[in-house]
Amino acid sequence: MATTTHTVTNQAPPLVGYDVFTADRALTEAVERHLPTGLLDEARGELSSLGTTAGSSQAQEWGTQANENPPKLRTHDRYGHRIDEVDFHPAWHRLLGHAVTNGLTNAWGRPGGHVRRAAGFLVWTQAEAGHGCPLSMTHAAVPALRTDPALAAEWEPKLTSQVYEGEDLLPPAGKAGVLFGMGMTEKQGGSDVRANTTRATALEASGEYVLTGHKWFCSAPMSDGFLVLAQTSAASGKDGLTCFLVPRVLEDGTRNVFRIQRLKDKLGNRSNASSEVEFDGTWARRVGEEGRGVRTIIEMVAATRLDCVLGSAALMRQAVAQAVHHTAYRSAFGGVLIDKPLMRNVLADLALESEAATTLALRLAAAYDSDSEQERAFLRLAVPAAKYWVTKRCTPVTAEALECLGGNGYVEESGMPRLLRESPLNSIWEGSGNVQALDVLRALQREPQALDAFLREVGEARGADHRLDGAIKALLTELADLDGIEARARRVVERMALVLQGSLLVRWAPPEVADAFCASRLGGDHGSAFGTLPHTLDLGSVVERARPVA
Repeated sequence: MATTTHTVTNQAPPLVGYDVFTADRALTEAVERHLPTGLLDEARGELSSLGTTAGSSQAQEWGTQANENPPKLRTHDRYGHRIDEVDFHPAWHRLLGHAVTNGLTNAWGRPGGHVRRAAGFLVWTQAEAGHGCPLSMTHAAVPALRTDPALAAEWEPKLTSQVYEGEDLLPPAGKAGVLFGMGMTEKQGGSDVRANTTRATALEASGEYVLTGHKWFCSAPMSDGFLVLAQTSAASGKDGLTCFLVPRVLEDGTRNVFRIQRLKDKLGNRSNASSEVEFDGTWARRVGEEGRGVRTIIEMVAATRLDCVLGSAALMRQAVAQAVHHTAYRSAFGGVLIDKPLMRNVLADLALESEAATTLALRLAAAYDSDSEQERAFLRLAVPAAKYWVTKRCTPVTAEALECLGGNGYVEESGMPRLLRESPLNSIWEGSGNVQALDVLRALQREPQALDAFLREVGEARGADHRLDGAIKALLTELADLDGIEARARRVVERMALVLQGSLLVRWAPPEVADAFCASRLGGDHGSAFGTLPHTLDLGSVVERARPVA
């Protein structure tokens, strides 16, 4: 008698066919909170449409294809001509093209633009994270270029265009939309960009130079233009580090000298091309003042750091959504996993981390939409503090969420290994943890108005929760003690980020979320692993809030 050995039961269905935006209550509430009423209907429609596509089987397949077919470098054509081109799978172009046409490089000068773009970035990169890199750099190039009105007039309309023309290297004048990358780090210096050795020699034409040197990490080398740093002989007597715009194709249609030596073989972020490049008589335009390159490019760096926070928030949200979805369908030990008290504790703990990251990221985006000097000062501390902490939490959250799926989560088909490989990137990109911590210290020492703005923000919730009040008091004590402050920088910045997250959740999140966060992250009622929240909390409500509705 024949028997059936492969009847499939007790397996969770794929999390597909849902609206990534409307299924995320923390995100939808943040958008409603930070956008003017008159923009809400339009924004909700845009984001829901983007979320529906992000949650579709088609977008998920694009993400899989882009990662299984990573970019390939072609240094020469069949005749031996140097071409330095990178070929991408069609799925990459579909992902990137959909992002561009949905405004994910268009925030500057648009009403509520940064909040809308931030929400869209958080939604869409859940389908695939690697193409977030060129999106981020293209978006972030705008404030740097605005230091030179002529360059901004030439390039900004194309950078903020919602037209994708990413497949061909053409003169920028003939393209309706362009992409930008950047090159800062070099072999010998890394984050210490003042150790750069790339040299810039001025030509007779004003503002034109040729560059000779290299860049150790140059991401998205297929882009139309790059902002890079190089040393000049500054007449001012300063160190000469200057910002330049390097186009890939010159106005006459010839290729600029942009030699791609190799593509990096990376842990994650496989769909995106990161490269080593060399300049040898490479034509460039100066951006900003000679010898003031760091100051010129710093606004670009700040914007990409915010995208690191958004990218990590997106990874955490997708990991938590997958974990909650799986456990809602999987039964073990006599019941559905999500109903088991210990699993509920783990899921609630992960959900707290995800919601705190999303709430903080959207608050920073709202500050970018403001013209207030206080908001600008707030960003000076809040961005590096958030970048430090949120990106550091991403890997442990993703790893624990993977474990919620058990062996199913460890296989590639689940998508969880791709999330895990991606999770450390944002902590490294745009300055690793120590760089962020030291940046916070510099702001504390040089810009007292930044600390004042930060304390005003967290003070908005003072008196609402005794654990938050205690954490604020402890932070002030920590900040008042300058002895060994550099060695304590990570501790200080971690506390700043947690106090800020706690303040935002106490003001805006449901009571059960704020209570659990303050008890565990600020009150010390928490173990060293996820799933160690106080059992007396309303953990069921926290988990239910995080459930994606497919």
